[in-house]
Amino acid sequence: MSGKWKIAAVSIASIVLITVNLYLIEKKESKVERTVFVENWTKVKKDTITDTIQTNGVIKPVEEYDIYFDTKKNDFKKFLVKEGDEITAGSSLFEYTTTELDALKASLEAEKTAAEGEIAGIEEYIGKLRSYQGTMTSNPEKAAIDESVEKNLKIDITTISPDLIKSNIEQEMYKQELEKNSLNEKVKMLEAKITSIEEQSSAIVSTSEADGVVKNINKNLNNPIISIVSTNMAIEGDFSEEEMKKAEVGMTIKASSSDSKKALKGTIGRIHSYPAEEPSLKKDNRFPFQALIEPEGEETEALLVGSKVNLTVITNEKAGVPSIPIEAIKNHKQPYIYKLTKNGYVDKHYITKGLKAEGKQEIINGPSVGDVILMEPDVSKNHSYFITPIQFGKVKAATYKKFTSREKVRYLLLGVLEK
Repeated sequence: MSGKWKIAAVSIASIVLITVNLYLIEKKESKVERTVFVENWTKVKKDTITDTIQTNGVIKPVEEYDIYFDTKKNDFKKFLVKEGDEITAGSSLFEYTTTELDALKASLEAEKTAAEGEIAGIEEYIGKLRSYQGTMTSNPEKAAIDESVEKNLKIDITTISPDLIKSNIEQEMYKQELEKNSLNEKVKMLEAKITSIEEQSSAIVSTSEADGVVKNINKNLNNPIISIVSTNMAIEGDFSEEEMKKAEVGMTIKASSSDSKKALKGTIGRIHSYPAEEPSLKKDNRFPFQALIEPEGEETEALLVGSKVNLTVITNEKAGVPSIPIEAIKNHKQPYIYKLTKNGYVDKHYITKGLKAEGKQEIINGPSVGDVILMEPDVSKNHSYFITPIQFGKVKAATYKKFTSREKVRYLLLGVLEK
């Protein structure tokens, strides 16, 4: 009898359970009718959102210097470098002679003579100032100022006090001493140039103004006769019209290449505002840019000219901001999401969007970090109850055993009858 009783009890309980659930499902305005089944959800996270441009580039020297030669005024002798030579500032490039060498020397000597004449005039003028200054100190009543001195000082000795006159004289003397020193430096420079010309008895040597590598030598003496490229490398590429709307000089870049073990870092140094090719309706415009590579100290790896790189340009980046997956947002007149509350409801929350990139959306106004939101925002009615599938991996027998018999019955009834 006990066995049959147990079978009967289980059968009755099953019938009651099915009946109650059918009633709850069919009943109008029941909570079952407006319960949302939530299978996928996530939390609002504090994250870094980075908006980027993905493009390609090629390794090229930062700059190219062209050397020109005037064949009308000079006679070329010989090149002193070869293509591929690495040179430094001041390195000799080629020799030539000039018919204007003597004229240049005469011009420099005339300029030197003029400067020396100016120095002599300044010294004479300073002497007059010192003489008048001494007379003003020893016997002010008998002090007589030179007419040229009075004119240069722009003073009237009949109306200005002796102290003000002395002050003007001291300022003028200081000014003239500065001018004299400047002229003396100019004379020294001219003397050095004249000496250099005299030492170049038969040939003049043209030198490089910068470090670099000799890229090209034109032995036909067509200009430029020498092209020099810098040893510092950069990345060159081009932006599309859409990318040009986002790109700016100074933006951070990251690049990777199969020829380099380390990732390259740097900034956008130059963007051309005019397309690489003449604008046309039949093709998309491309705008050249150059990205400067940051050196990594003494261990900087040598970059091979012409290497292709994959380039990432960081156009915008926000760190530590609330973010959610883009697919969790329902876009209508005003974007919104559904938040899962601790009371078991799915509630609509309007949001203000910020930066969007990498499948993530920054939330400026809306749910806070840690709030749980629905990943598939298709809810028939706001403020609905929600249910979720049991995550058996998180169901522990040990936890169940901790409940009292009263708690077990209570939770069972809540699961079956709660409306």
